Amino acid sequence: MKVLVVGGGGREHALVWKIAQSTKVSEIYCAPGNAGIAKLAKCVNIGAEDINALADFAERERIDLTVVGPEAPLCAGIVDEFQKRGLRIFGPTKAAAEIEGSKVFCRQLLAKWGVPSPKFAVFDNPEEAKSYIRQQGAPIVVKAEGLAAGKGSIVCLTLDEAINAIDRIMVDREFGDAGKRVVVEEFLEGREASVMVFTDGKTVKPMLPSRDHKRLLDNDQGPNTGGMGAYCPVPDIDAALYDQIVETIMKPTIAALAAEGRPYKGVLYGGLMLTKEGPKVLEFNCRFGDPETQAVLPLLKTDLVEICEAVIDERLHEVETQWSDGACICVVMASAGYPGAYEKGKVITGIDDAEREEGIIVFHAGTAQKDGQIVTSGGRVLGVTAVGNDFTDTAEKVYRAVSKIHFDGAHYRRDIFPR
Repeated sequence: MKVLVVGGGGREHALVWKIAQSTKVSEIYCAPGNAGIAKLAKCVNIGAEDINALADFAERERIDLTVVGPEAPLCAGIVDEFQKRGLRIFGPTKAAAEIEGSKVFCRQLLAKWGVPSPKFAVFDNPEEAKSYIRQQGAPIVVKAEGLAAGKGSIVCLTLDEAINAIDRIMVDREFGDAGKRVVVEEFLEGREASVMVFTDGKTVKPMLPSRDHKRLLDNDQGPNTGGMGAYCPVPDIDAALYDQIVETIMKPTIAALAAEGRPYKGVLYGGLMLTKEGPKVLEFNCRFGDPETQAVLPLLKTDLVEICEAVIDERLHEVETQWSDGACICVVMASAGYPGAYEKGKVITGIDDAEREEGIIVFHAGTAQKDGQIVTSGGRVLGVTAVGNDFTDTAEKVYRAVSKIHFDGAHYRRDIFPR
């Protein structure tokens, strides 16, 4: 069968890498792809948000399955358009994807159906938001309502930071139209974790839990990013806690979406805080996480294509998802200046040397081919990933591999492991 993967980052490289292992697959296309993906798939020069062009391509090439990586095309209705044309596609409809597309919708849905979440308030007037913040005090969390590439959630430890966050989002429009409204939330204490599940709208098959590292610098310092690395599984989530997360958060949310007339099919990603009162929802995403996918998929033993097809056909209950023992760590190597402005076109060396190490996969995120060389083309450039027996072994492997890769201004965290 022919498979199309939509997107061009590290998550999409991981998806292509996993799909390429399926005996069912004869050809893989990726739109738009990147320099690493090009080794496994035919890269197609169509943007991930050009829905009609993607659907036209899928029709013309008789694509049997399309798998969507990023949130923007899902929230814009790519699944609806493909389904309208009779094309098979893995992911939620526009109505279901609103759980990520609108933080207001998400918070109101969870409150209505009693899914454990922080207290919140919604504002479309910056002065009213500031007045509420002064009443509540700090620390507090300010979020742009819409999509902001993982950077629209600002944890504010002081009142000044919170007032400034309102100005950045609502007045300066740092995130564009995503900042028309804000959600101001209670600050939750605890440790974060990411839980992704496959669902066909009824059956839920959990993936192994992972932990993303959002902050730019070691010890969770510096600004928020799209994610500087992840590890899987999470040692502080035992079987009982994981069952609690699935039974009190993931399943009820999928049931709530169905009850609201928005049946959810695809991957549902829960960004959670493990508080003293139990796990609570920080956010939901309507797709595979990035970089969590790079740390989770290498431990999946089951054919990903088989899972995707079962989700589309609403027979996920027939598939047994199996996982490898051991550990996986993904360390993101980023451009100097990220998450702010950065230069492109820096030559990257040492990837082949790194991949010669046992258990190492280098997922490309922001790379391109230029004059026969691989160069940087994004903020997050590579996701250097290691699979090992335990976290000590895996951390040693991954940082040995990272040390072999070089490009001008490369930045990465040195603490992407359980601690």
